[in-house]
Amino acid sequence: MDSNNKEKFHENYIEGRNAVLEAFRSGKTIDKLFVLDGCQDGPIKSITREARKHDAIINYVAKERLDQMSETGKHQGVIAVSAAYEYAEVSDILENAERKGEPPFIIILDGIEDPHNLGAIIRTANQAGAHGIIIPKRRAVGLTPTVAKTSAGAINYTPVAKVTNISNTIKELKEKGMWFVCADMGGTTMYDLNLTGPIGLVIGNEGDGVSKLVKENCDMTASIPMVGDIDSLNASVATGVLAYEIVRQRLKSGK
Repeated sequence: MDSNNKEKFHENYIEGRNAVLEAFRSGKTIDKLFVLDGCQDGPIKSITREARKHDAIINYVAKERLDQMSETGKHQGVIAVSAAYEYAEVSDILENAERKGEPPFIIILDGIEDPHNLGAIIRTANQAGAHGIIIPKRRAVGLTPTVAKTSAGAINYTPVAKVTNISNTIKELKEKGMWFVCADMGGTTMYDLNLTGPIGLVIGNEGDGVSKLVKENCDMTASIPMVGDIDSLNASVATGVLAYEIVRQRLKSGK
């Protein structure tokens, strides 16, 4: 296995039945659980029961996949992926804004898969004064050591919440007075939109952008003017550009 692949593993991997079970029972935050496909003995059932209780994602995989992931060579049919940092609740993000006496500014990421992108976005969110970030539980990177390192320490100050359904979360936040703008190349130029007040900025997956259902739940779409020869920006760069347009408008309006 080359060094680039190894980076995905080690620091936040827990291997072996007893170690994984104790991790769950001690309250450690587990993002994902990889279990040998077809294995249904007592210890494995206890582990998967704990995983469901703690809302961890369970992946049933072939022995070859587990062998490839394992560093100890003693995975016993199970490897857990723990979060490098604890997740916040969405309510913590709103309380963060209230504590600062500011209208909420939340960045919602619809399926960011690259840990370097997520780390860079957390760093930008902190500098732009966002009160927190929301990510989905599935089909997205979590708070891995690589994310923490790339955030350059911002992960310690900017809360990240993980939710089951991005669209439902947007609907719930709308009921609390927030409105949402999503990044989309076919949207209105960001300079022509009013981005002040309690706002959520929605950024999509690196390849596919914001999903159709999430986009439908947003109030508007914003595009970034581009004059180059390619048609898109890296997800973390796009987040930075749009976040700082929100900062500019907030400073100008005093909101």
